[in-house]
Amino acid sequence: MNFFDALETRSADERAGAQLRALKGQLARVAAVPGACRIDGTALADLAGLATLPVLRKSDLVAWQKDNPPFGGILTSNIAHIFQSPGPIYEPGGVSHDWWRMGRFLHACGIGAEDIVQNCFGYHLTPAGMIFENGARAVGAKVLPAGTGQTDLQVRAAADIGTTAFAGTPDYLKVILDRAEEMGEALKITKAAVGGGALFPSLRAEYADRGIACLQCYATADLGNIAYESPAMEGMIVDEGVIVEIVRPGTGDPVPEGEVGEVVVTTLNPDYPLIRFATGDLSAVMSGPSPCGRTNKRIKGWMGRADQTTKIKGMFVRPEQVADLVARHAEVARARVIATREGEMDVMTVRIEAPGGEPARYEGSVASVLKMKGRVEIVPPGSLPNDGKVIDDQRVYD
Repeated sequence: MNFFDALETRSADERAGAQLRALKGQLARVAAVPGACRIDGTALADLAGLATLPVLRKSDLVAWQKDNPPFGGILTSNIAHIFQSPGPIYEPGGVSHDWWRMGRFLHACGIGAEDIVQNCFGYHLTPAGMIFENGARAVGAKVLPAGTGQTDLQVRAAADIGTTAFAGTPDYLKVILDRAEEMGEALKITKAAVGGGALFPSLRAEYADRGIACLQCYATADLGNIAYESPAMEGMIVDEGVIVEIVRPGTGDPVPEGEVGEVVVTTLNPDYPLIRFATGDLSAVMSGPSPCGRTNKRIKGWMGRADQTTKIKGMFVRPEQVADLVARHAEVARARVIATREGEMDVMTVRIEAPGGEPARYEGSVASVLKMKGRVEIVPPGSLPNDGKVIDDQRVYD
């Protein structure tokens, strides 16, 4: 198989050694900026030591950037663009070869020098358009910087120049294809690289019926590409330029393989070192390598949001509080707060995974940590769903 580079087929030991060296370099860069990231740059003995460092959240970036614009004091280099995302958060962007690491994904999609990519990601303020354009350049493809909207013009351009590949959100390709049929235009698109939304199996199947191979990636404005599909379409392969951890929501503690938790990413890009950046997304690590031959670990893709903060009885309950509740009792494996309504009143039920005991044992901790009283139910270890939820709001709002 033709891979993007030799990094994709490294052994686990080769990858771990290279990533540890790169991580130590990142920590040294961070330590060179006193107070910027609140990490001491102590050398780590192995990658497992990463879990001892604090998690960086978007709310931290917002505060840092307000105090020290534009990037919160984080040491940056080789920056060509500044982008704005909701928050607001300002992200740097570079134009050097595959700066966002999107070329690896486009290569997996089969996109190369013979292709014309119609890039339908936005170019205005947010970085998605430039992320995919930079990736297309990395694989030698030509780019039509189409951006969003103006579908009739998109169809006209695709027909006139012979677009062969689409980059954009999963559903917008269908809008273009349907409009092309209405206009009587036969397009030549056979490849699609999508992101920024859910690619439902039915939609992927529709594209396949139209002769288009559609693969998706998982990327963010802060980090660039995190993971991507290959033609095997069995999970998402973690990119070679990041270290991905799955942690229990509200903590920085890694969960066992297969358990759903929050995606925390450390980027190895020396131009913008982000250490243990919490994406707020849920996923889980899959066992074994991809059948396509790429050897890095795989995740299941986007499985929901980790920030499950919910207001119950007028009080906010946060994942961090649930984690604190669990930490107070050594015999408790996991806990879940469930919000429901009885009549016109909020009800909080706390389900606790423990080998036994009476609910009364935990009522004091629940009231102390969650700042309100609630029902406590003891459930057997392993019985709570593996969906990453620690707060489940079951109230109906419509």
